[in-house]
Amino acid sequence: MTAVSSSEPAAPSTELPPVQRRISRRIAAIAESATLAVDAKAKALKAAGKPVIGFGAGEPDFPTPDYVVAAAVAACSQPAMHRYTPAGGLPALKEAIVAKTARDSGLQVTPANVLVTNGGKQAVYEAFATMLDPGDEVLLPAPYWTTYPEAIALAGGVPVPVVADEESGYLVSVAQLEAARTPRTKVLLFCSPSNPTGAVYPPEVVEEIGRWAVDNGIWVLTDEIYEHLTYDGATAPSMPVLVPELADTCVVVNGVAKTYAMTGWRVGWIVGPADVVKAATNLQSHATSNVANVSQAAAIAALTGDLSAVGTMKAAFDRRRRTIVSMLREIPGVACPEPQGAFYVYPSVKALLGREIAGRTASNSVELAEIILEEAEVAVVPGEAFGTPGYLRMSYALGDDDLVEGVSRMQRLLGQAG
Repeated sequence: MTAVSSSEPAAPSTELPPVQRRISRRIAAIAESATLAVDAKAKALKAAGKPVIGFGAGEPDFPTPDYVVAAAVAACSQPAMHRYTPAGGLPALKEAIVAKTARDSGLQVTPANVLVTNGGKQAVYEAFATMLDPGDEVLLPAPYWTTYPEAIALAGGVPVPVVADEESGYLVSVAQLEAARTPRTKVLLFCSPSNPTGAVYPPEVVEEIGRWAVDNGIWVLTDEIYEHLTYDGATAPSMPVLVPELADTCVVVNGVAKTYAMTGWRVGWIVGPADVVKAATNLQSHATSNVANVSQAAAIAALTGDLSAVGTMKAAFDRRRRTIVSMLREIPGVACPEPQGAFYVYPSVKALLGREIAGRTASNSVELAEIILEEAEVAVVPGEAFGTPGYLRMSYALGDDDLVEGVSRMQRLLGQAG
């Protein structure tokens, strides 16, 4: 073996010294939310007078129920709501979350198991920041919501995608999870109904995955934000209810955003073991302190009221779901499984890549989404944002007329594919 002379000059380093590095590596590595970026671009084009129809944002197009708004208005006049309140949430809201959790999923918890957060995103990040040490791996079924891998990485963890496709209905199996498990695996992220696919795991599969997690000493973070939005008789049982032995190593994330059309109010929560919740509360006490009191008052009204508003929204979503699936399936080269939950479809457009459309050719779904936006004035989110290139995510949480017009434009454009 030839020795390297110590007199040889070292290769020049491209690394900036810390004093010249303007953005930390940790934050520079975070990608912009693709869904919010698409929604912002669609809104900007609309503001400029373009007739853009947006399928990007994952939020109901319904107003927050009147009784919830009234509770917020009343809270504004209460001096106590003008002050700091406990970082972990108003006691009345924690009690409401305890009662709601028992009512809707059957999971029995106490206020010590609850942390109220600034929306579901903060709940996801704080849960990972509390559970993960640097290098810990998180099994991440893909397609995944775009925030999950960023939150894992920001907390020092390593996302390990476990990919499912349309052939399985976007459902990962225990065999796939076991194949991805390593000695570094700490957490499984589970989301059913799913964003971005709308897939819903059957109860027996939820139980099988939960028992596998228990048997292998793996924590579960289960995101139940779409629990009430299921169709065709599908149900979305809570994993720690089906597998009670999991309760001490399971964190449930939820919120009012999707069920009550309250995306802008920013109220989510963590339900988990008391020690995890206490540690996450300590983090929040330094990060943001309490969630806005007026929003918490609105959430109390939402959770203690009935679910009639949810039923109205669900009926509309179900109608739109059937319409969008039927129309997308009429486009040659598009394969669209029928979702059983949430308000998204996730069609495969792999057969359209490499084909000429309106004089242009897309080599990936990012480029195809650009063609659709520029040629048909329809905004969709490419599958790259969700860890699976070759797909598009489309939210059907928009008006019926806009939905039909938007997909009709796509039919006309994509039907030209040569």
